[in-house]
Amino acid sequence: MLSQDELALLDAIRTTGSLSRAAAALGKAPSTISHSARQLETRYDALLFDRRRYRLQLTPAGVLLAEEAQRLMADMTRLNTRVKQVASGWEDRLTIVTDELLELASFFPLIADFDKLASGVGLRFTHEVLGGTWEALREGRADLVIGATNEPPAIPGLRWFELGRLDWVFAISPRHPLARAEEPLSRDLLRAHRAVVVADTSRGASARSYGVQGGQAQLAVPGMAEKVRAQVEGLGVGWLPRHRVSGLIERGELVEKRTADPREPNTLYVAWRGDHAGRALTWWTERLQQPRLAKRLVDGVPIA
Repeated sequence: MLSQDELALLDAIRTTGSLSRAAAALGKAPSTISHSARQLETRYDALLFDRRRYRLQLTPAGVLLAEEAQRLMADMTRLNTRVKQVASGWEDRLTIVTDELLELASFFPLIADFDKLASGVGLRFTHEVLGGTWEALREGRADLVIGATNEPPAIPGLRWFELGRLDWVFAISPRHPLARAEEPLSRDLLRAHRAVVVADTSRGASARSYGVQGGQAQLAVPGMAEKVRAQVEGLGVGWLPRHRVSGLIERGELVEKRTADPREPNTLYVAWRGDHAGRALTWWTERLQQPRLAKRLVDGVPIA
C-alpha cells in the first residue's frame, strides 16, 4: 500500500508534468519530491517516471501503480467506514422483500427518510409472490419481508405484526362474456372462463393461486400490474385490489361483479428474524407500524 503522501506525489507529477510544479503544488522542495520519487522506484525496483522528455511523465508501470493504489486506498476507506458502521450497530446491507401486491413506488418516501440518517446501510428491494415471500425469509434471502400473505409459518426467531387488510373486488372487462351474466356469478360459471393469476414464486412449495376454481383454466402473469392489464383487455377474470382499480371501475374500463363466493380481505404481515435485528431493521419495523403509512402501503396508488 502507498501512503497518502505517495499517492499525492504520483497524482501531482501526472497532473503537472514537472518536478518543480509538483513540488509547488504539494508545498515541498523539489529536492524532496525528487528523493521521494527515487525511493518509490527503488521500493518497486521499476522505472516509474519517464525523465527523458521535456514533460516529466509516469511510465506505464507508474500509471498502473497510481491507478491501482488509488483504487485500493478507496476500497480501504470504504472498508474502514463499513467496519465503524457495523461496530456502531448498523447493518452493512438490509435486504427487504415485499410481496408483489405492494408497489415499490409506495416505499420511495420511506427510503428518502431512511437516507437522511446517513447510516451507510445499503438497501436492496426485491419482489416475491405468495409463498415465495415467506420462503425468502426462511432461507435467509431476506432480512425483512413486507406484505406477506397467509399466516406466519414456523421460522426460528420469527417476529411479526399485521401491516393491514387488503380488500378485493371481482372485476372484469366490459367486453368479457361474464360482464353480461346474472349475479351472483356461480362457481360453475366462473370455472368455464379462464382466470388471470400472479404466479407463485415459491421455489420449494407447490405453487398456489387465490380465487381460482378447481379445473379452471389459468393465465399466469408475473405481477399485479400485468394481471390488471390482462383483465382490462378481456383475457381472463379474477380478483383485483379494490383501491388500486377503483379508478378503472369508475371509468368503465372494468366492471365489478358479485360472486356466489365472495373473497375475504387478506391480512398482510411484516416479519423478520429477531436474532438478526440491527439499527436499520429496527428503524424500518418501527416506521412500518405507523397506521397512516401502513394504510398507504396496503391500499397502493389507484391506477391512472
